[in-house]
Amino acid sequence: MRLALSDEDQAFREEMRTFFTTEVDEDTRRAVIEGRELTKEQIVESMRTLNRAGLAVPHWPEEWGGRGWSELKRHIWHEEMQAAGVPIPLAFNASMIGPVIAQFGSQEQKERFLPKTANLDIWWSQGFSEPDAGSDLAGLRTSAVRDGDDWVVNGQKTWTTLGQYGDWIFTLVRTDPEVKKQAGISMLLIDMTTPGVEVRPIELIDGGHEVNEVWFTDVRVPGENLVGEVNSGWTQAKFLLGNERVGVAPVGATKRILARAKKLGAETLAEDPLLRARVAELENELLALELTALRVAAHSAGGEPHPASSVLKLKGTELQQAVSELVVDLGGPATLASGEGDDTLDWYRRSTPIYLNLRKASIYGGSNEVQRQIISRNILGL
Repeated sequence: MRLALSDEDQAFREEMRTFFTTEVDEDTRRAVIEGRELTKEQIVESMRTLNRAGLAVPHWPEEWGGRGWSELKRHIWHEEMQAAGVPIPLAFNASMIGPVIAQFGSQEQKERFLPKTANLDIWWSQGFSEPDAGSDLAGLRTSAVRDGDDWVVNGQKTWTTLGQYGDWIFTLVRTDPEVKKQAGISMLLIDMTTPGVEVRPIELIDGGHEVNEVWFTDVRVPGENLVGEVNSGWTQAKFLLGNERVGVAPVGATKRILARAKKLGAETLAEDPLLRARVAELENELLALELTALRVAAHSAGGEPHPASSVLKLKGTELQQAVSELVVDLGGPATLASGEGDDTLDWYRRSTPIYLNLRKASIYGGSNEVQRQIISRNILGL
């Protein structure tokens, strides 16, 4: 199989590389490369910079900011963005609710939400998982009951990433408890300033505040904020999760981190052949993943998520975790150091919280166990 890029695609890669390394704020890119936490302002400004150049949501319909690119060009765009340390456009906006509204929303919803979603004028949160409904998402219990023209919502969502910044939340709710559980779910768009919405922080094992609980107590939601038809939410959820998994194999970012680990840990690697062997194995597996991602991109069509996106999600997150573990091993005692140091010491010190945080990577977007079931059923036909 011929995997070399055409002259046109290679020129496109250079165009993306030049833009990302010259037009996006250098301090923000440096923070990403060094593993530092970004501020809300950095995330917003970065996405707005991309949006001004037409590079925030290239996969959307062209009417709403898309570029009509091939899947291969989209892959190149995504990989070069990661390699340059540019923050990926906020997934909740660009990869989740934006495509859902474009596909299933009313014309009024598209006009009201899509431009602001692409420019991060609205910061969206995801209201899917619940304490007893994670991988078994269809088991959700948050309810929405019709009351006149409104819906009244009660329940709880959990693991709401960056929900402390959220302006609106796209929320799966149970609108019919009497039917098969997948058939009784709808999607509502809820203003997070509505009375009865409460966001509570969850402190993670790395000490950070990245995720939250969101509680709904008699929250009144206008009927016009229902996406699609009543009880069609499971179709929308599957569409959203399929799109989420397409970009969840962070090949460019993982390659960048591994290259930095080789550079900063050169002395340790020179003395330890087993560590060098781990690096070589990871490089080979990343190359295989990159070629797989290219094949998936080259054979995707029609805007529908490719079935092999589950393979990319599964292997991509495993390699993310493996590289983060390698960095901790290279850093040794430096990963537990305190106080200020040089760039190398600071990077190693941040590596332990990153390693701990990335334990989630094999769970979000559908756990890797679930991905194996999808692969066995939809690809292998078992």
